[in-house]
Amino acid sequence: MKLTKTFLFVGAIAFAVALVSCGGSKPSVKDSGLGKEISIPCSDADFHSDQKFFRGTGTGTSQDMSTAKNKASIDANSNLAGSINRTIKTVTDRYTNERQIGENSEFEQKFEQLTRDVVNQELNNVSTVCSKSFTKEGKFSFYVAVEVAKDELLNKIKDKISKDQKLQLDYDKQKFENIFNEEMNKLAGEQK
Repeated sequence: MKLTKTFLFVGAIAFAVALVSCGGSKPSVKDSGLGKEISIPCSDADFHSDQKFFRGTGTGTSQDMSTAKNKASIDANSNLAGSINRTIKTVTDRYTNERQIGENSEFEQKFEQLTRDVVNQELNNVSTVCSKSFTKEGKFSFYVAVEVAKDELLNKIKDKISKDQKLQLDYDKQKFENIFNEEMNKLAGEQK
C-alpha cells in the first residue's frame, strides 16, 4: 500500500513536470522572435484617418501629469497636421497639374498658403476621440487620438477661396473636391 502511494505520488509529479514542459514557450503569431507585440491605447484602426476624418494619435510621458498630457496633445496634433498637410499638398499638386491654369506656380503658392491657414485654424478646433491615462512608478502616461472632419476642412477651404477673387477664377470646386475625395480614399486604404 505504501509502495502504491509512493508510486502514485511520483507519477503525479512526473505528469505535472511533463505538462509544464509541454506548455513551454512556443512561438506564436504575436511573438515571432521579434518580441512581444504591444497594444497602444487610442491607436487601433478606429483612430486612423478614413474617408470622413483626418485623425492623429499621440503619447506623452512625464513625472508631471499636465506635462504628460500636453506632450500627448502636441504629438497628436502634430501627427494630425502632418497627415492633413501631406494630403492637401498631394491634392494641390494633382489639381494644378490636371488643370490648365495660367500661372501654375503662383496659383499653387497662394493655394498652399490658403490651405495651410485653414489647417492651422482647424487645429484649434480638433475633437478628442480617445484619451487614456496611466500612472506607474511615479510617471504619468497619456494616449490621445484627435480628429477633424474632412467635410468641415473642405468647406473652410472653399469659403477661403470664395473670398479670393484671383484664386476663384482658376478654381473648379467639383474637380478639387473629386481629387480631395480620391486622396481621402487612398489615405483610408493605406491605414488598413
